[in-house]
Amino acid sequence: MPLASAGGAAPAAPEASATAKPGVVTIPIILARERIDRLPPLSLLDQRPADDGLGGAKLAIDDNNTTGRFMKQAFVLDVVENADPAALIAAVTAKVSAGAGFVVADVAPDTLLKLADALAGKPAVIFNAGAPDDRLREEDCRANVKHSAPSRSMLSDALAQYMAVKRWRRWYLIVGERPEDKLYAEAMRRSAKRFGMKIVEEREFKYEVGSRRADGGFEQIQQQIPSFLQNAAEHDVVVVSDEAEVFGDYFPYRTWEPRPVIGTAGLYATSWHPAVELWGGTQFQNRFKRLNNRNMTALDYDVWTAVRSVGEAATRKRSGDPLTLISYMLTPEFEIAAFKGRKLTYRDWNGQLRQPLLVTTAKLHVTVSPQPEFLHQYSELDTLGIDKPETKCTAYKK
Repeated sequence: MPLASAGGAAPAAPEASATAKPGVVTIPIILARERIDRLPPLSLLDQRPADDGLGGAKLAIDDNNTTGRFMKQAFVLDVVENADPAALIAAVTAKVSAGAGFVVADVAPDTLLKLADALAGKPAVIFNAGAPDDRLREEDCRANVKHSAPSRSMLSDALAQYMAVKRWRRWYLIVGERPEDKLYAEAMRRSAKRFGMKIVEEREFKYEVGSRRADGGFEQIQQQIPSFLQNAAEHDVVVVSDEAEVFGDYFPYRTWEPRPVIGTAGLYATSWHPAVELWGGTQFQNRFKRLNNRNMTALDYDVWTAVRSVGEAATRKRSGDPLTLISYMLTPEFEIAAFKGRKLTYRDWNGQLRQPLLVTTAKLHVTVSPQPEFLHQYSELDTLGIDKPETKCTAYKK
């Protein structure tokens, strides 16, 4: 697989362009990765792979080139990685100025907005594969950004629809202290209202480091969690909002009342899961494992979808011109097969990828949303997330 790499510095042009065969159009795709310090997850099984996202990009480049070699197109992956947002943006901007037109970003929300503003007016598009923030699709949307990652509201709607089908309508919401926990909780409140659920009580959980590895720590947790949930209002499920995964997995099987746990722990919604075998998923998972020697994560899938979007558009339009492909991706004619049982498209009002979402446990998927009971005048996929009449995004208005 053609692969170029850069740290803080940006080469003058994509390295593979000089080796392109005569008559072959080289299409460089930048993968921008911001190195972010993260808290360790509760379980050693949940350690994030060092190449999370990159593995999906490598597979997608191989898939693009499988078709591309017949179309005289060569797709090249150019990785830019840095812990300094300013240096990362400068490196990506230099590569775009040298001719690269496609950027897949796994970066923090504010970094994404700064990158989008730095590339404004240039013939380039950014695919957001790493940030679920709804504001990036709404009040802070940018015309040069598309979103292959599902938004928080899509994830919360996927769960809420299944709760409605099960008639588990009374929710007890537990919220962590971190900003992203507040945002996830906000999405769950919106979904509860949208699908007729009721949040009967809400509490903030203050996480204390120390019990997880201490001898006898499990005994402290075994006492702490049920005590925290004692005397709660009658509820059908416990909804946990803990995006950093620092306390949420303490709740299943430790609640005061015997209730299911959903949200970021227990039953959760995601774009991909390593146990999926539906829709040709088995061969997809196997190809990923052979290439990367590990299971595919949701971030891998979101990056793969972004890179494949470029490949699909290039094949259909027989072009490597960024402006041509960017325009085509927002038309009703564009669609991408992505192992989801139906073709996926981008919403023309905020650039969000429409897709079914898995509702799953750690081991196996339970269902797929949207649920059949929820209909829509255009696409049932638009029952997940912000619909066109609700959008606050003005950048996509024609």
